[in-house]
Amino acid sequence: MGTPVVEAIDLRKSFDSNEVLRGVSFALAKGETLVVMGGSGSGKTVLLRLVAGLIRPDGGQLRVFGRYIERLTEEELLPLRRRMGYVFQSAALFDSLSVRENVAYPLREHTSLGEAEIAERVVRNLSVVGLSSEVLPLLPSELSGGMRKRVGIARALSVEPEILLFDEPTAGLDPTNSKLVAELILQLRGGVCDTAIVVTHDVELAKTVADRVAVLIDGRFGALGPAAEVLSGDDPAVQAFLAGAAR
Repeated sequence: MGTPVVEAIDLRKSFDSNEVLRGVSFALAKGETLVVMGGSGSGKTVLLRLVAGLIRPDGGQLRVFGRYIERLTEEELLPLRRRMGYVFQSAALFDSLSVRENVAYPLREHTSLGEAEIAERVVRNLSVVGLSSEVLPLLPSELSGGMRKRVGIARALSVEPEILLFDEPTAGLDPTNSKLVAELILQLRGGVCDTAIVVTHDVELAKTVADRVAVLIDGRFGALGPAAEVLSGDDPAVQAFLAGAAR
């Protein structure tokens, strides 16, 4: 299977006296989508932020693209971060910047592309997420929630990442838009970026996009395995979580 794109060994993370992750281990292969589920406050987003190098673990090891990242400096982390696209829960767009400037932002930060090429890549990434160039001049406040998510995904794609990290990509969306985002994530796998970690409590999304599903319960993976197996399995803690999530 080659070197995993991401490998976590006994990851631990606390905030003050609150132990959020108490020993999480997994390996993510290239071409795989891992969906991490769990209730709110279960540490899903913390896990994603650790993988992105935005925060550091208190214990355990974390290897990304073959490098242990838990002790790297900011400077050493940058080239690794450039190989990842991070889609934040709120889409985290810059309110004062147009769609064009939001999607161009990582290209200006991380590449030396000229303006013409940046403009072309912005339009191309928007078309990948199903948006026309008509949205370029709009501000985030002029977009619907579903469109904001799409722009957030287009922005994450602009650095041509090898792995995409999605934080609750369907949160706050109605069922129709949630389905569209799920289909979009599937479509990206077929073309633009074939490896992803998706953090969600949305069971339908998990069913649509996951190769494997992990369920975080009390700071550890209560289950980790093929999607169909975990989602229809008989583990009581997992079933209790899924029953609650489906409400």
